[in-house]
Amino acid sequence: MHVENQPGYILHARAWRETSLLLEAFSRDHGRIGLLARGVRTARTRMPRASLEPFRLLDLEWTGRGELPNLRAADVVALSARFAGETLLSGLYVNELLVRLTARHDPHPGLFDRYSALLDELAGTASLAWTLRRFERDLLAELGYGLLLDREAGTGTPLEPDAEYAYVPEHGPVRADAQSPGARIRGAALLALHRDGIPSSGDLAALRRMLRHVIGAHLGHGELRAWRVLGKAMRKE
Repeated sequence: MHVENQPGYILHARAWRETSLLLEAFSRDHGRIGLLARGVRTARTRMPRASLEPFRLLDLEWTGRGELPNLRAADVVALSARFAGETLLSGLYVNELLVRLTARHDPHPGLFDRYSALLDELAGTASLAWTLRRFERDLLAELGYGLLLDREAGTGTPLEPDAEYAYVPEHGPVRADAQSPGARIRGAALLALHRDGIPSSGDLAALRRMLRHVIGAHLGHGELRAWRVLGKAMRKE
């Protein structure tokens, strides 16, 4: 199999043997793919190591079958703004989300475009937390795990802004009581996420906890490494 002129981003890279890299890339038409970049850690490589950094839109070419075809070319098409500090951590968190939640060779062109837009948003946003929450919502929807954000699960009753709900993964919000499972959250927070409104700081923190709970369920109640790092950096939510 030979693929060329494929838009893509590098999500993750790790060393393989002495001269090569194992890559996880996110492509527009082939979804997440594993690639073997041979010889790119040597001085004589024709493929600059810098072109394989995250957040750069690349024109990818690869050949071969199986889980790890060989990367033949990765030409930089566009550079994102230079990320640093919390913005860099946020971008790396999103990359880890894509690696953990998407399946290899499962195309999601809509998600690819949403990820591209997110990189621009991260560079200019006044609220990284709110930008991440909206991307998490859109990611889950694209993967078939869309959130119910405007009505109660089971009854279809519209949410009340001042009422407290428990959000149950793969089910939705239910009126909270002492025995309710799931993450507790106000109706106003869920409605803000549904309508792209502006949540209060308390509702924003509740949305972070709720989405972490939901994403964790889809990970088999596992955790992302980035959660620990990002949580320390963004205690102000």
